[in-house]
Amino acid sequence: METIAGIFDSRSDAERAVYGLRSAGIATDRIAFLTPGTSDEKVESAVPTTDTEQPGMGKAMGGAVGGAMGVAGGASLGAAAASLLVPGVGPVLAAGIIGAAILGLGGAATGAVAGAAMENELATGLSRDELYLYEDALRQGRSIVVAYAEDENAEERVHNVLAQAGAESIDAARESWWLGLRDAEEEHYQTQGGDFQHAEVSYRRGFEAALNPKRRGKSYEETASELKEAYRESGTDDAFRRGYERGQHYQKAIKESIKS
Repeated sequence: METIAGIFDSRSDAERAVYGLRSAGIATDRIAFLTPGTSDEKVESAVPTTDTEQPGMGKAMGGAVGGAMGVAGGASLGAAAASLLVPGVGPVLAAGIIGAAILGLGGAATGAVAGAAMENELATGLSRDELYLYEDALRQGRSIVVAYAEDENAEERVHNVLAQAGAESIDAARESWWLGLRDAEEEHYQTQGGDFQHAEVSYRRGFEAALNPKRRGKSYEETASELKEAYRESGTDDAFRRGYERGQHYQKAIKESIKS
């Protein structure tokens, strides 16, 4: 099963994409929709954390909105929507069976029709290495649509629908995100006596490695063995380590800015 995501500048375009995906034959339980803001419902209680909650995300606060969420003139996702307060991001409305699970908050979608088995199956297909891009998009007020294609034919249909609705791909979002940080990271690296042009690839890999939810808040030393296994030799070089440390600093700064 292929996981395909699109990032939209406007919520209306994202809703149009949901409608297009349903019209293209993608089942509602294979679509997730994330957008900034909360529902009109009053937040009632804390959403319980689960064993699958990602480290660094913290406990989400919110209430199950319940019922179907109507989007794009009737293109309901047919499952619960959850209003969440995601640490480091802010308020998020997650719709679809696995909408909340994408953020590591599966317990929030308490009204979902499908059971935990389906939720886990779909959420597992999403790369946690990309979660920081979803968070960044939501902080910027953008919306996200994720679809799960079961074969190549469905994959092509999903890509076409998202593109026609004006989605930015995850790969494009990743490059834009880095370009927004690159000048400051280059200046920081070079003030420490490094050659950023030579080190950038490894440095960036380390920076992004630090943003994986399971490593957030953990020092390089705490994760060194796991990083070496995941990134082989590059996980042990100096540029990677320095990038990792800056990635941790970046994540911490974001959380503090949201609190203030």
